Amino acid sequence: MGSIAVLGLGNFGTALARNWLQAGHTVRGWTVEQEVYESLRDTSINSKYLPGIVMPGMQVTMSLVEGVRGVEIIVLALPSGVVLSVVDDLVPLLSPSQALIDLAKGLAEGDRLISDVIEDKLHAAGKKNLLCVMMGPTIAPELANGVYTTALVASRHGAEARRLAALLTTKTLKLAPAADPLGAEYWGAFKNVIALACGVADGLKPSGLGGDNLKAAIFTAGYREAVGLLPKLGADPATALTAAGIGDLFVTATSPHGRNREMGERLGRGQSLKEAQGSMVMVSEGVRAARMFRDVCGRAGYPAPFVAAVCALLDGELNVDTFLEAIATA
Repeated sequence: MGSIAVLGLGNFGTALARNWLQAGHTVRGWTVEQEVYESLRDTSINSKYLPGIVMPGMQVTMSLVEGVRGVEIIVLALPSGVVLSVVDDLVPLLSPSQALIDLAKGLAEGDRLISDVIEDKLHAAGKKNLLCVMMGPTIAPELANGVYTTALVASRHGAEARRLAALLTTKTLKLAPAADPLGAEYWGAFKNVIALACGVADGLKPSGLGGDNLKAAIFTAGYREAVGLLPKLGADPATALTAAGIGDLFVTATSPHGRNREMGERLGRGQSLKEAQGSMVMVSEGVRAARMFRDVCGRAGYPAPFVAAVCALLDGELNVDTFLEAIATA
């Protein structure tokens, strides 16, 4: 059994922690949210993000120093917009044997992957800690309730990816090693853009203008653009057919629990981006990812009409009708 620190106790981090607790690992959770800390400390339940899910035996802290002291594996279960600032505080605390697993799905500022920036921060500090990424179709409430779930642990160091995948696999969470962390991370980010667009079709259902036919058309247009684009950015084309590719995309675009799909649904119902963001508890990573990919593609000279249409909808440059017309020709 291993000792694991989960940094970030949103619904996904909490769901992973529960799986590993049930498998017999020692798990310590770190959060900056006072209400989450107090809820877990007093009731063993994260009532904000996973109400009703009991986490017996989990240690919880608001001290990063305490959170990572002495553990073998540190899991970065943090939104893409904040993970790097936490890493800045984390790097000086690392001991040589600690492995990092990044769950953040997205790009850093510019066209760099979050994991690449983390690697640079480690190297600049003279640290040689192993860094892997974990990507896949992992809807948190299902994962927490023991629904069979698959994902990839990807690293350029194949033996270490195999070791961590085997150690962290549980009865219902099945992790497979992979050698394309770049592709897994790109797919983990791009699928959020597609899921957001698919949600628009759900938001239109009450008006009679949305439906599964429309969602399938949006899904196809987005997947086609991703399959053409991501290998040009360095992804292995085969990753499109893995749990980190089509598997994660399917779940995120169709599940009622998907926060990016929910964001699109709100836009389809007529809410502005500001209104939708203000009424959601979870962060919709697809908003940030769409704008990042637009910038990446612009600098690289890659045409990405699907991404451009999503960004125009987010920025209020297209209404829903003109957005759907743009998607249809993407």
